[in-house]
This record gives sequence, C-alpha cells and structure tokens, in this order.
Amino acid sequence: MADKKDNKQVSIELPEELAQGVYSNLAVVNHSPTEFVVDFVSMMPGMPKAKVKSRVILTPQHAKRLLGALADNVKKYESNFGEIKDVGKQQQVPLTFGGPKAEA
Repeated sequence: MADKKDNKQVSIELPEELAQGVYSNLAVVNHSPTEFVVDFVSMMPGMPKAKVKSRVILTPQHAKRLLGALADNVKKYESNFGEIKDVGKQQQVPLTFGGPKAEA
C-alpha cells in the first residue's frame, strides 16, 4: 500500500522575470565531491569574450537526475522530430574565467 506522502504534489511558480529564459549555446560543467556547477554561456561568433548568463549548482544526486531527464527528453524529441545531428567535432576553445582568483 502506498504511503500518503507519495501522493503529494509540488506547485512550481515561474516568476515573470524568468519566464522568457536565457539563451545559451555553451554549457561548462565542473564538479567537486559535493556539487556540480553548470555555467550556461552565450558565445557570439568571432567574439573573443563570452558571458556566463546563468549558473546552476546541483547536488550529485540532482545532477544524475538531470542527466536522466535530459536523456529521456532527447529520446522523446528524436522520436517526434528525427535524430538530432551532431555537427561534427566542435573546436575545443580554451576557457578562462575572469574575476577574482579562488583561494583556499
């Protein structure tokens, strides 16, 4: 028999200022033993600088759930619209982050 706690629903609010989202054509992922950090970046062709538009910090468990959710959604997308073509090997761009240097 299912516990009553299993039937709870969560109401998610999307504030108007976030509803349009932010365009990103690059994601940079880093991790430590306790968290994954995903920086969503917008790069413009021919420009030597790119800006981080959003940073999301996840626990390892949530990162793994996100990986599964993305894989599931890509599979559903491709079943509806066809295979997403990989445009070939992307040029590896050396990334450096401006700002203060980290200290221990």
